[in-house]
Amino acid sequence: MGIDTQSDISADIQIGPTDQGMVRIYIEAQGGIELPLDFDPEEAEEIAEELRVAAEAARALGAEAKPKKKR
Repeated sequence: MGIDTQSDISADIQIGPTDQGMVRIYIEAQGGIELPLDFDPEEAEEIAEELRVAAEAARALGAEAKPKKKR
């Protein structure tokens, strides 16, 4: 499966600071999978920027895929 392949797997995500000054992304998926990922604040900001850019690209792709309304 690639990054652009849709999946039926569902997961919950939580994001917050740790008591050690890190940013934790905590993912809990089906089958009891728990994945705590800790990042320093600079890395977390880079991830946030990558998410923003990906959201813009997805929005543009979604707009292209929607049929245009006839007037």
